[in-house]
Amino acid sequence: MIVAAFIAMLAALAIPSFQRVSRNAQDMAVSNNARQLSAALDQYFLENSTATALLSDVMGSTKYLKQFRALAGESYPASFTQGQPFTITGIGGNRTLTYNP
Repeated sequence: MIVAAFIAMLAALAIPSFQRVSRNAQDMAVSNNARQLSAALDQYFLENSTATALLSDVMGSTKYLKQFRALAGESYPASFTQGQPFTITGIGGNRTLTYNP
């Protein structure tokens, strides 16, 4: 009985730490996707002399970004304006990240 209580106490301490580490890893992965997307958008803006772009303009098998996977259920905006921050929503269900290029 004491062993079971001790294991339950250890689990109660470990689970929040694991969730925090998992959340931080998701945030870092999404931040990296945003950085890669921003670099692709900058290249698109430069080569096409435009200040707006759609996600479909920069992502595809023959475009600036081949693909990136949404790792935490996040959603990326459909359109972008040069020099303006963009917000990624739904990270892990309820978090957002605003990336400022």
